[in-house]
Amino acid sequence: MTEVRNKNDFNEYIESLLVNYESDDLEFKSASGGFPGTFWDTYSAFANSEGGMIVLGVAEKKDKFHIDGLSEEQIQKYQKDFWNNVNNKSTISHNLLTSNDVEVAEYKGNKLIIFHIPRANREQRPVYRTANPLGNTFKRNFEGDYRCTDVEVRRMFADADVLHPADGRILKNYTMEDIDIDSLNRYRQLFKLSSPDHPWLALNDIDLLKMLGGYRKDRQSGEEGFTVAGLLMFGKTLSITDEECCPHFYPDYQERLTEEDDIRWTNRICADGTWEANLFNFYQRVLPRLQSVLPKPFKLENNTRIEETPAHVAVREALINLCVHADYSVNATLVVKHLLDGFVFSNPGTMLVSREQYYMGGDSVCRNKYLQKMFSMIGVAEKAGSGTDKIMKGWRKANWRSPKIEEKQQPDKVVLVMPMESLLSNKAKAILTDKFGISANSFDHNVMSVLALVCDEGGATNERLRYVLNMHKAEISDLLKLMVQKGLLETYGHGRGMHYKLPSKSTNVLGANNANNTCTFESPEEMVAANGASYSASLTANSASYSASLTANSASSAKKRLSREELKSLIISICSDWVSIEDIVKKSGKSTSYIRNVVIPLLLAEKSIVMLFPGTPRNPNQKYRIKE
Repeated sequence: MTEVRNKNDFNEYIESLLVNYESDDLEFKSASGGFPGTFWDTYSAFANSEGGMIVLGVAEKKDKFHIDGLSEEQIQKYQKDFWNNVNNKSTISHNLLTSNDVEVAEYKGNKLIIFHIPRANREQRPVYRTANPLGNTFKRNFEGDYRCTDVEVRRMFADADVLHPADGRILKNYTMEDIDIDSLNRYRQLFKLSSPDHPWLALNDIDLLKMLGGYRKDRQSGEEGFTVAGLLMFGKTLSITDEECCPHFYPDYQERLTEEDDIRWTNRICADGTWEANLFNFYQRVLPRLQSVLPKPFKLENNTRIEETPAHVAVREALINLCVHADYSVNATLVVKHLLDGFVFSNPGTMLVSREQYYMGGDSVCRNKYLQKMFSMIGVAEKAGSGTDKIMKGWRKANWRSPKIEEKQQPDKVVLVMPMESLLSNKAKAILTDKFGISANSFDHNVMSVLALVCDEGGATNERLRYVLNMHKAEISDLLKLMVQKGLLETYGHGRGMHYKLPSKSTNVLGANNANNTCTFESPEEMVAANGASYSASLTANSASYSASLTANSASSAKKRLSREELKSLIISICSDWVSIEDIVKKSGKSTSYIRNVVIPLLLAEKSIVMLFPGTPRNPNQKYRIKE
C-alpha cells in the first residue's frame, strides 16, 4: 500500500502521485459536488484486496488528473461525514481506520484529504456496503473496483470462520471403503522414517486418522465421520470427487521440457484413472519429477553424502503449500507446471495474508489445518509458517531469480512462479556487460537483484523491490542511494514516486584510473558505518574476478584481434554440435571468463545458441549448440 508517512516535501509527493495516475492501490476522486458516492465502493475494494489510498480533491479531465482542491468548509464536512458513516453498519461493515489514517494536506494552495485503507484481515472480510454483503462487496484490479459474485462473497465468509476450517467438515455416509489403504500404508512408512518411536504408529487405521484429523467427532452435534482432509489425503478418486466431498478436485502436473511446438507435454500426471488421485499420491509422484532437474553438488556430512540442497527444500515446500492452502470448496483444480525455465504452482482461492506478509515469512494463516498437520507429521511441512522463508532461501542460494506470488481473480487463484533462471537473465547479462564493461555476476546478490529487475522491467521502485529483496524499505533506500552514487543507476520522478533506471550512457564502474581493476565500493563494514544500516548488503566488487577476466581477455585478444561480431560468428560455427565451455575456449583462443561471462550470455540472449540444461545454467555438464 502506498504510504504518506514522515514525508519531507509533500509537494513532491503529490506530484509523484499525479504522474503515477491511478493504480490498483491509488484512487483519485473529485469532491467538488459533495462527498463522492463511489468512495465506499473503493473503500470496500481496497479492504478486500491489498489496501490502498483514496485522495479527495483531484479531478480527471481528458485522461489527466488535476487538483481542484477542497475548501475549509468542505474539509470539515467531509471528515464529519466520513467518521459518521464509517462507524455505521448500514454504510460499511467494518471500520478499519484510525485518526492517523486520515490526513489533510495542502498542495500549492489546494487542500486535499487522503485516506489510507489497509487490507482487512481474514476475520474482517468481506468488507461490504449496506447491511447485505451480496451484491455490495467489491474487490480491486487494474481496471478499478468490481462487484464480487455471490460465490466470491461466500468464500470470504468461509475463510473468516477460523473455528471451523473447511477441511474439517465431516462427510456423511463415508466408510473405510472410501479410503485407499495403499496410500495410508505408504504414509505410515514415511511417518515411521520421520518419527520411528512415535506412539501413533501402533494405532489402527481409524485411530490414526482420528489423531491426524482425517476422522473426527463434533462434540456439539455428536456427528462423527471422515473429514474432507482425510479423503483429500488418502481417499479414492471417485470418493473424493463425489458431490458430498470435492466434486471439482483435479490435481494436474504438466511437464514441458522441450521447445518443440508440436509437443504439448513431455510428461503429465493427472486423474486419468490409472492411480488413486489423492493429495498424498500426487505429492509422491510429482515431487521427484520436480527435484530431478535440480543440481546436486557433492557434499559430505558425517561421512554421508548430502544430496538435498536448499533448492530441493524450496520446491518441496512450494508443492506442500499448493496442497494445504488451496480452497477446495468450488474449483479445486491444482496445477503444477514444470517448464524449461522453472516451475509454476497454481491453486484455487485467495491469499489469507497480504503479499507483504507473505514475503516477510514467519507466521502464516493456513486454510486447511488438518492437511497441514498430516504433512508436518511426516516431516515435510512447516508447522507454524508458510514455508516462504525456505522457498526464498533455496532460490537465493541457487542464485536464481526470486520467486513471485500473484493473486488472480475471476476465478480466484494464487500463482507462485519459481524461475529456474540465473538471477541475471541472458538479456540482463548482455545489457549490463555492454553498459558497464564488466561481468555483473561480480556484484553482491542484492545489487544483482536490483540490476536484474531494472533490466527486465525497464525500471524499479522501492516498493517493487520489497517483493524481490528480503530487506526493509529503509535498507532498500540506502542501497539504491549508494548504487546511484556509484553510477549503477539513475533516478527520475520525485518523492515516493522515485523510479530507478540504468544510466543513459555507458560507464566504467571500475574507474579510468583504477590500476587494480577493482570497484571502489565500500566494504560491508564501511557501508554499515556510513549509513547506520543494519543489513549486510554491499556493493563490494570481486577484484580477483575482475582482474582475472580483464587480464585473460586482454592477453587472448592480443593473440588474435577479432571484432565482437566476428567472435560471435566463430563461436556459432564451433557450436554446430553440443560443446562445452572448455571446447569453445580451446577452439576460440579466448579466456574462459570472457567466453562464459560475455560472449555466451550475448548469444543466448540473441537465441543464436541453446543450453543442454536450460534450467540449471551452472550445471557442471552444461553444453551449447546452435538453435535448430
